[in-house]
Amino acid sequence: MDSYNEFASVYDIFMDETPYEEWKDRIVEILRNHNITDGLVLDLGCGTGTMTELLAAEGYDMTGVDLSEDMLYEAMEKRTQSGQDILYLCQDMREFELYGTMRAIVSVCDSINYLTDINDVIQTFKLVNNYLDPNGLFIFDFNTVHKYSEIGDSVIAENREECSFIWDNYFDEETHINEYEIAFFVAEGEDDLFRRFMEQHVQRGYEMAEIKECIEKAGLIFEKAIDSDTGGEVTDSTERVLVVARECGK
Repeated sequence: MDSYNEFASVYDIFMDETPYEEWKDRIVEILRNHNITDGLVLDLGCGTGTMTELLAAEGYDMTGVDLSEDMLYEAMEKRTQSGQDILYLCQDMREFELYGTMRAIVSVCDSINYLTDINDVIQTFKLVNNYLDPNGLFIFDFNTVHKYSEIGDSVIAENREECSFIWDNYFDEETHINEYEIAFFVAEGEDDLFRRFMEQHVQRGYEMAEIKECIEKAGLIFEKAIDSDTGGEVTDSTERVLVVARECGK
């Protein structure tokens, strides 16, 4: 779970093609369809706060929770620039504590996949249910086993003017554990010097049936799932799933 240290400083550079605006529009549409047009909303695993900021701009009273102090530092820098009134808390999603309940809780960018023990997924979902208003919504995404299987054992590299990376990926077909080590090279100064640092991340791919079981065991009610990339139906080739669940008693 303890990831995103020095990576936090370059995270947004490498995530610049992530369709945050599209995801935000989809989330806001779901919220408004359930008459959640304002009020308290939690971004669980908020990272550098990109989605948190977008939802705050839509009129929601946002709180962000993340385990990484470095990622939250970047998020608070964004808050300073935007002037949004966002509360950030450094907490583990498996043990998060809030001051009260939320109208909705969202979690994007495969934060759930960092929970590699399915019991931790259930525990996190139970906390979500506990901190939701009656009939409040939980909207989250996750990467499927199919996505990690497609990446498999491979090496990915990207070269940019200000920084570059080499990504070594390993996927275990039996455990569905995806492990990757990234070497970053970040430009410093004006002497063509680059600082090198390493990050290691471990995630687990999940099947839709597993996630539905976790939702049920946590006391939530499953409402629907869509392909996060297309907005269409979930199929065997779907790589990222967006799920909507609802609070159902404590």
